[in-house]
Amino acid sequence: MGNFNMITALIINLAHATDRMAFMRVQMEALNLLWERIEAVTPDTLTPPKADPVWHRWQRPLRVTEMALCASHIVAWRQILDRGVPCLVLEDDAVLATTLPHFLNDVAGLQGIDHITLETRGRKKLVARIPHARVAIRRLYQDRTGSAAMVIWPSGAKKLLTYASQGAAPSDALISACPGLISYQADPALAVQLDQCSAYGISNAVQTISFIDMAQKPSLKHLSFVDRLWYRVRRVMAQIRMGMRMIARVGVATRRHVMPTGPWPDVSRDKRP
Repeated sequence: MGNFNMITALIINLAHATDRMAFMRVQMEALNLLWERIEAVTPDTLTPPKADPVWHRWQRPLRVTEMALCASHIVAWRQILDRGVPCLVLEDDAVLATTLPHFLNDVAGLQGIDHITLETRGRKKLVARIPHARVAIRRLYQDRTGSAAMVIWPSGAKKLLTYASQGAAPSDALISACPGLISYQADPALAVQLDQCSAYGISNAVQTISFIDMAQKPSLKHLSFVDRLWYRVRRVMAQIRMGMRMIARVGVATRRHVMPTGPWPDVSRDKRP
């Protein structure tokens, strides 16, 4: 493990995903980052169990794999809160720019920030028109997808844990919807997920499939009319909140596609253990 900067990376990794962990280990060594592995939660180790109401308060029924990924992030947030310092939270399919260590040093001492997302995923985000005065970040008012690479402060971890206790969601959606979370976007982006490499012209060293997609989408057919109605109501209310957020930021924010920048580390198979 390296010691380039004070921010430790917490890598969420399933026990059987050894190829992904080898890929991440090479990146950590190439970037000289401090890191620790977090054993990812699986549907079989999910706590509370999938029948618990906390998993059924989102805008649609969640896949059990989405529940497990959300629970894995919750483990990371609890660690950050216990440590009392910001950490880099990574899923094990995040491809990281070689400039990331310098960026982490730049943001480590910033105040008044809960969360910085490092990634981009082909969709426009609502970000501030004017960037931060000292660091390559912009205030992020509305994200849509991606939870593979982010820096989270203890203040942000506390807000996210409180929000998750009221009702879980896909991890990226939960972060995007968390009320009061002071979020920023790295601009240019410093991370993409493996399945986005081809879209951005980045060499993909690991052939991967989404573990989320390995579980079927839950059917609504077995639900009662009232349950289906509540899902629809929550969906509509979420869309209204997003619309109001955009209206409130007219003049100070813009919707734009944040592009990634390299160079990217060499993570070819012959360099992996």
